[in-house]
Order: sequence, then structure tokens, then C-alpha cells
Amino acid sequence: MKPQDSDDRSSGSGKDKTIEIVVNGTPKQVEKGELSFDELVALAFDPVPTGENMVFTITYRKGGNEHRPEGTLAPKETVKVKKGTVFNVTATDKS
Repeated sequence: MKPQDSDDRSSGSGKDKTIEIVVNGTPKQVEKGELSFDELVALAFDPVPTGENMVFTITYRKGGNEHRPEGTLAPKETVKVKKGTVFNVTATDKS
């Protein structure tokens, strides 16, 4: 799934393929479906903080999975998104 800038919305006939989610308090337009841990980090930070001791934590609520609408996302995991899903992404330098 490819994240999109807030101003880049699909145009043309047919159903809209993007939805609005919230990442660190900022609305973001993304394609429907799932987002990965790495995609969410990239949406939250520009540029993404780097360093050998950098650790990211992602929590979410209002997710698209009815059996797990809120939780924590670990590296290499994905989460289903729906309109209004809220993510909090934090970066910590564990030096």
C-alpha cells in the first residue's frame, strides 16, 4: 500500500481508493487496505530519524479489524485501516 500526501487524492470515475487516517494528529490520505510498520513510520516522520539505537513505537485505535480495533504494532507487522483510524508513532533513542 502506498501512502499519499493529503493533497493527492484519486480522481477519475469509480470509487475513491483512498481514505483519511490520522498519524500523530495529522490527517493523511492512504490507499484502502493495510499499512505496514515501516509505512507508518514514514508517514509520521519526514525525514525518518536514524541511528543504531533508534526504536519506534506505534499504537493505534479505530482499526479496520473488528477483532482487534486497537493495539500496538510491532516491526514487520501490518494493520488493516479504515476511515478515521488513529495512529501514534513515537521515536526513542535508546542511547
